[in-house]
Amino acid sequence: MTKQENIRNVAIIAHVDHGKTTLVDRLLYAANVFRANQQVQDRVLDSNDQERERGITILSKNISINYKDTKINVIDTPGHADFGGEVERVLNMADGALLIVDAYEGPKPQTRFVLSHALSAGLRIVVVVNKIDRPNADPEAAVDKVFDLMVELGADDEQLDFPIVYASAVNGYARYEYDDGNMDMIPLLDTVLEQIPAPEVDLDAPVALQICTVDYSSYEGRIGVGRLHSGVLHEKEQVLVMKADGEPYNGVIRKVHTFENLGKLEVTEAYAGDIVAVIGIEDADIGDIITDRENPVDMPPITIEEPTMAVVFEASTSPLVGREGEIVGARQLKERLMKEKESNISMRITPQEEGTGIEVAGRGVLHLSVLMETMRREGFEFQVGRPQVVYKRDEAGNLLEPIEEATVDVPNEYSGKAIEVMGTAGGIMEDMASDETMTHLTFRIPSRGTMGLKTRILNVTHGEAILFHHFKEYGPYSGEMAGRKNGSMIAMSTGKAVAYALDTLQERGRMFVSPGDECYEGMLVGESAKEGDMVVNVEKAKQLGNQRSSTADKAIQLTPPITFTLEEALEYIQDDELVEVTPKSIRMRKRMLSAIDRKKAAKGK
Repeated sequence: MTKQENIRNVAIIAHVDHGKTTLVDRLLYAANVFRANQQVQDRVLDSNDQERERGITILSKNISINYKDTKINVIDTPGHADFGGEVERVLNMADGALLIVDAYEGPKPQTRFVLSHALSAGLRIVVVVNKIDRPNADPEAAVDKVFDLMVELGADDEQLDFPIVYASAVNGYARYEYDDGNMDMIPLLDTVLEQIPAPEVDLDAPVALQICTVDYSSYEGRIGVGRLHSGVLHEKEQVLVMKADGEPYNGVIRKVHTFENLGKLEVTEAYAGDIVAVIGIEDADIGDIITDRENPVDMPPITIEEPTMAVVFEASTSPLVGREGEIVGARQLKERLMKEKESNISMRITPQEEGTGIEVAGRGVLHLSVLMETMRREGFEFQVGRPQVVYKRDEAGNLLEPIEEATVDVPNEYSGKAIEVMGTAGGIMEDMASDETMTHLTFRIPSRGTMGLKTRILNVTHGEAILFHHFKEYGPYSGEMAGRKNGSMIAMSTGKAVAYALDTLQERGRMFVSPGDECYEGMLVGESAKEGDMVVNVEKAKQLGNQRSSTADKAIQLTPPITFTLEEALEYIQDDELVEVTPKSIRMRKRMLSAIDRKKAAKGK
């Protein structure tokens, strides 16, 4: 075995919004990746529009930085649980990890989830305490919390002796001591070289590459990305591809790329220890092993976490179809989703029986809504039903459902209310720990119970709670769960909403539409204050006579309507309702638009 001293493979892990992507920006500047006069946007790695708007990393990305004749492969990992499948896989490519924690907030629930995987993979952890310039920052307390968390997660003595770097990514500096006055990123780059171990490899051994992520190009097809564990891989090389669930077959590597700065560099050969992208394996899949034909190397399998929530996409049947979207046909919708199936490994996409839509299963509502948002921006108009959890049956035929582990960090005064909300959603408390200001709660909760949970928790804690949940296991079905209590206000006809009508209706509930909004029969225009649906007339105008009223007209004062994000709408609707998604609007409607049809269906039940 020889050490590849000129390579370091490091993953970056952090909770959402702890400055991970900004920190990578500053490392790129420090290593002079950009020309002096080059126009560069902030958060370079958030290349996807939604990543920039939501402020989260959705897709894992690879870049490299050259520093002191050493190539540092940086693997950016998502910080949200719905994309946790990405995290577990990409950690297989790294030898160490930069754990970024906020100097004020310390490690958060998401940090715990990713850190536990990093520790179990035996990675060398470098703790980066970021945002030390914040007025209320307490770097020493943050480090103490990280140490306590590592002890709790079972880190060994070597992992507990972690190096610490203090940083302010937004101001572009890193320090060995938080008050030593240094104003550049060099201490962090030096720490990576000194503390992250160089990959130990055998260059003379047979080629062994395990695919950890799959990229897709419309020109090249599937691109398998992974770390070359041994040997030297050449372009045009004939290889054996060992699939996790099938017979090995022979393949040819057409092209080999390594990562160079923000892009890829085509090379004739790649050496063990480096992270490479290979083109030519047509059905490249996560966990596939590319190895030597004569002396195949077997490696432990990589498992992709199975989807836990599914939704059915259908062509829109709304009376307003085609007004806002350019692509409305069922055939185009199916083609687009089948194309997504090629590149999006973590989703399961299966066409239903003829004419009943396409089922898309993912890791959670956010995971599914990111795809919907991408498609509406491409000009698609479609409708989706309520997300349903993916059930299984055990050998005895008992029904199993996905169970999640949920953690809530909440100020002490709201802990009782948070526990109450979690209880109504089917959560069972497993752990509770408090300090002077915050309470940390851990629950076991069915995936069904997590829909709309964040909104309810934020409402009862005045926006101060932090909720995080991730899939744990399949467990016994826990029985029926109460749905939404309040009924819906449903429009009785097609036309524009009128202020006079809305003024009368807002006394009976909360409205979803404003004056002038297009409405149609069967569309949800508000939430009733009582149980049971009510059909309402949002077009009703004031009758104008030729006599003056003895009382002067009251000025109409309307409460602003409730607007729903895509995730909120998916979590709000009931089984007999749909979300209509267009490039400009998100509307909710009944599956059966006609009130007469709905009555007949109710009697038929």
